Amino acid sequence: MGHIDNGIQASCIEGAVWRKSRRSNPSGNCVELAELPGGEIAVRNSRYPDGPALIYTRAEIATFIDGAKDGEFDGMAGGC
Repeated sequence: MGHIDNGIQASCIEGAVWRKSRRSNPSGNCVELAELPGGEIAVRNSRYPDGPALIYTRAEIATFIDGAKDGEFDGMAGGC
């Protein structure tokens, strides 16, 4: 698989195995992630599985996850 551009239609990413958090709720307010053969991570909205997917490097995802673990985004989810 060659380079994949951001905003590609998620259904066009061949072989992607999409995963979402066990904390996801039945209302469909979730994001799903898929590891790509080149090492990138694709992210899509679970309500629009054929919609656009954003592509991030592993380093970008790791930085985001570290920030989430540190509570840097808690206010964005309605928390304190």
